[in-house]
Amino acid sequence: MAEHYGSDFITISDEDGQEFELEVLTELEYNGFTYLAVIPAGLEEEEADEFGVAILKSVEEDGEPILCAVEDEQELEAVNTLIMDRLYEEASDD
Repeated sequence: MAEHYGSDFITISDEDGQEFELEVLTELEYNGFTYLAVIPAGLEEEEADEFGVAILKSVEEDGEPILCAVEDEQELEAVNTLIMDRLYEEASDD
């Protein structure tokens, strides 16, 4: 089993070029796509609880991977369930 040390962080830009740093909580492969559960980086625990977890989907556009919101409600619900199960499993392993 691979050891994981520390958190993974990514920086994304919106359409206006504004950058956001996100902490990746977990990554999941589902139906041929990669999904990331993220929160804004640097939040205190109480702030993170208020914000909640965002789920982003990695898709390819013009040959480049981009992250986007999951728009299909059924897809979002299925991925959310899998990600939350994984996060709870990881927390119980600690």
